[in-house]
Amino acid sequence: MFTLYTGFVGFVLVMLALDLFVVNRKPHAISTKAALFWTGVCVVLALGFSGVVYYLYDQNHYGLGDAVRARHAAMMHSTSTPTPASEMDPISQQISPGKHAMLEFLSGWLIEYSLSLDNIFVIALIFAHFRIPREYQHRVLFWGILGALIMRGLMIGVGAVLIKEFQWILYFFGAVLIYTAFKMLRGGEDHIEPEEGFVYRAARKLFPLHPKIEGQKFFIKLDSKLFMTPMFLVLLIVESTDVIFAIDSIPAIFAITQDPFLVFTSNVFAILGLRSMYFALAAMMDKFRLLKYSLAFVLAFIGVKMILTYWHIHFGTGVSLGVIAAALAAGVVASLVIPVKKTAQPDGGEIGEPRPEA
Repeated sequence: MFTLYTGFVGFVLVMLALDLFVVNRKPHAISTKAALFWTGVCVVLALGFSGVVYYLYDQNHYGLGDAVRARHAAMMHSTSTPTPASEMDPISQQISPGKHAMLEFLSGWLIEYSLSLDNIFVIALIFAHFRIPREYQHRVLFWGILGALIMRGLMIGVGAVLIKEFQWILYFFGAVLIYTAFKMLRGGEDHIEPEEGFVYRAARKLFPLHPKIEGQKFFIKLDSKLFMTPMFLVLLIVESTDVIFAIDSIPAIFAITQDPFLVFTSNVFAILGLRSMYFALAAMMDKFRLLKYSLAFVLAFIGVKMILTYWHIHFGTGVSLGVIAAALAAGVVASLVIPVKKTAQPDGGEIGEPRPEA
C-alpha cells in the first residue's frame, strides 16, 4: 500500500510542478476559455483514474479487492468487524470489487467537486476584499491547494482511525451534515469580514503587514525587517476556509466509502480541479445561485444515509451516485431556467478584479 500511495502522490506532485513551472511560469490573468479547458482536463483525468481504480481493485492488487468484499460482507451482516474471506457469503464473494470501488470513487469525487462550488464563492469574495489582481490569484490558489492536500490527507487519516475505533462516530458525522445543510439553506451572506477572524489577527501578531502587493511575493524585506504582503495573508485565509469546508466534505465522503485510498484520491482530484473551476465560474457564480439548494439536499441525503445505517438500512453506491448527480443536474437546470437578478459589486467591478483606488 505504501507503494500505491507514494506513486499517486508522486503523480500529483509532477502535475503541480508542470502547472507552476511550465504552464503558468509567468503571472498572467487566466481567461475563462483557458479555465474551462483545464477544468475539462481535470474532469477527464478523474474519469481516467476511475478506470485505474477499477483495474487495481478488480485484479486484487495489494489485496484491495478482498478488502472491498470484506467491507461488503460486514455491511450485509451489520457489523463493523471485517469478515474473513473464508466466512463470506456467496453474494459477497461474487460482487465485482472493481465496479464497486469505481462507483465509490466517482461518487466521492462528485460530492467533493460539487461541495467546492460554495468554497469558490468564498474565495472570490476574499480576493475581491483584498483587491488581489487576477494575474496573481493563480499563485495564491496553487500554494493554497498544495496546503489543502496536506491538511486533508491528515484529516482523512484521523477520520479513518476514528471510524475504525468508534463506529458510532458515523452517526455524529451524519448529524453534522444535516445541520450543515440547514445552515446552507439559511445562508445567503454576500460579504466577509476577515479582519475579525482568528487567522487574520494571529498573522498580524506574527508578522508586520506590508500595505502594498509586491508582485507575486509573499514576503518582502525592508530595512532588515521581514514583512508579509497581502498575498501571504490572503493565502492563510484561503487555507483556513478550506479547513472549514473540509470539516463538512470529508464526513460526507465517508458516507460513501470508508476506504482511505478512495477517500484520499477522490479528494485530491476534486481539489486539483478547484483552481481551474474557480477561474471558470468565479465571475458568473450568480448564474448558479440555486445550486445551493441542490448542495443542501445532497448534504442532507448523505447525513440521513449515515444515520439510517443504525437501523441497518443501506443505499447502494449506484443509487447514491444517481441521487447526487440528479440533484446537481436539477440545480443547474433550475438556475438556467429561473433567472436571478444580477447584483453589481459595490465598486461596479467584476468579482476578483482589483477595486479602483479612491
